[in-house]
Amino acid sequence: MSDRIWFYAFEGQQKGPLSEAQFRDLIARGTVRADTLVWAEGMAGWQKAGEVPGVIPGAAAPSSLPVDGSPNGYGGGPLSVDLPVWSFLGWWILLMIGSLLVIPSPWTGTGYYRWLFPRMHVPQRPNLAFTGQVGDIWYVFVAMGLAGYLGYIDSILQIFGILIQAILSWVLIRWVVANISSNGQPMPMTFTGSVWGFIGWQILTFLAVFTIIGWAWVMAAWTRWICRHVSGTRREMIFTATGLQLLWRTVAFCLGCLFIIPIPWLLRWYFTWGMMQFVLVERGAGANV
Repeated sequence: MSDRIWFYAFEGQQKGPLSEAQFRDLIARGTVRADTLVWAEGMAGWQKAGEVPGVIPGAAAPSSLPVDGSPNGYGGGPLSVDLPVWSFLGWWILLMIGSLLVIPSPWTGTGYYRWLFPRMHVPQRPNLAFTGQVGDIWYVFVAMGLAGYLGYIDSILQIFGILIQAILSWVLIRWVVANISSNGQPMPMTFTGSVWGFIGWQILTFLAVFTIIGWAWVMAAWTRWICRHVSGTRREMIFTATGLQLLWRTVAFCLGCLFIIPIPWLLRWYFTWGMMQFVLVERGAGANV
């Protein structure tokens, strides 16, 4: 296990890289505990330090039951996604066309979610699917498309457009979370974040753009806020990426897109990385990571 490079999660953020010696020092000081999520090269996913053989001296070996004691096997770990390059690019083009033309947006938006969710891999949640219907909130998609044009009419209207889009995005995320199923069974999830909180984060993100780089830290914090307000299941989701990680990958993505040809692969790389930053843990354990 010597010379491995380690990462650990703390207060919803990924910390590292750390040498073996640095990692062991954190264990000795109690910063990394048995219930801290850790990862090193060669591991299939994030695990609690106490469940990784040889990491925490005297830690109990993992039991045959999952981390939450459920006989159904609801263990933790990072999310992942399998994205065929050209299909993914095609759906993003359709999303942009739908948004620009406004009217097709309910069909392109709903179709994208139906295509995406079966390709997502969530630990112990097989055969994900999206069950939302085009007619559920078609007016939200249309209104979002129209609100995007307000900035071209007047700068004052652009401010109203940002507020309108924040409210509509809040409705959209509630709808998406409530329409996810696994193995044909609805998952009893709800998004409990307030509309005012969502608007506040939207405004803060808009203002942070003027700092050039501050938006990345705001977006990371906003994503963690969203995760904390998804409830209804045995496990909770945390977002482990830092603002710096989000910043440099976004810069690399944008610079790479200037060359046009790499766009399909960059789009998949960026989205796949983002998906892997979401980690499932025992509900309540997120406060310790």
